[in-house]
Amino acid sequence: MPLSKTTISWTSILSRGVVLSLIWWMLSDGAATSWWIGVPAVLLALGASIVLIPITAFNWLELLRFAPFFLLHSLLGGIDVARRAFPRRIPIAPISVEYPLRLPPGPAQVFMANTVSLLPGTLVAGLDNNVLNVHVLAKETEFLTELEIVEQRVARIFDTPLIVFKQGE
Repeated sequence: MPLSKTTISWTSILSRGVVLSLIWWMLSDGAATSWWIGVPAVLLALGASIVLIPITAFNWLELLRFAPFFLLHSLLGGIDVARRAFPRRIPIAPISVEYPLRLPPGPAQVFMANTVSLLPGTLVAGLDNNVLNVHVLAKETEFLTELEIVEQRVARIFDTPLIVFKQGE
């Protein structure tokens, strides 16, 4: 059963409130006396987030499923960079690739850009007009396949279909 816009909005607002409250709790070392300033601060931050960041659908289950993938690829990315940095020379053939995104503009594209930077041998150099500019260390790697896999997973996390943009949109 699909969620209505009202349900999505309230669950998103509630989720943001919980996350912001947890951040406050961690910053204050869990001191109960800090909540007299924490409650107004959390409410102010929540209001600002609602105004500045559009309410989007978010699938927490997909995010949990994404976590092992993300952690594994972050580790592999670190190992790959470390291997290339040691004296034993591993070939580096860097290229810059423009990857047209099929995710809608907003949080999903930003999440995608931040995730891609942690894949082995890739670094996002820019995000503009639904195009991700990716710096790749070795052009012979399967980076395009990995980008597509990440984009599909991010689309599931944000519960959004992948669309093809016309140039200039």
